[in-house]
Amino acid sequence: MVDGQGGGIGSAVIRKLKELFEENIEIIALGTNAIATAQMLKARANRGASGENAIVQTVKKVDAIIGPVSVIMAHAMMGEVTPKIAEAVASSSATKLLIPLSQENVKIAGVSGVPLPHLIEMLIQDHLITFINNDA
Repeated sequence: MVDGQGGGIGSAVIRKLKELFEENIEIIALGTNAIATAQMLKARANRGASGENAIVQTVKKVDAIIGPVSVIMAHAMMGEVTPKIAEAVASSSATKLLIPLSQENVKIAGVSGVPLPHLIEMLIQDHLITFINNDA
């Protein structure tokens, strides 16, 4: 899970994943800052790391990346997503499951204003369960 600023999106996703899958999956919290990482660890991520290099190195080694769509946008999250982070996430061979939430001036056609809890449920039911079942 990659998140920034206060880690709210990442924390919400991690809580739901732990509720559904318990310890059957490993979740690594990657925060663009220490506060985001700490919040995701509080939500029961298995491990966590903060900063550009941690994100760039770790996304090379994971099976899936979950985060808001802004993690592939250089300078997003008030500048916390560096160009290296955006490039590393976008070019990672991992499956990317991006939540269409952004504070940036970006609109994604075909996406309606669904609340975060519903987006998380859709992410899990429509994509992650299939991904986990195919990977097992």
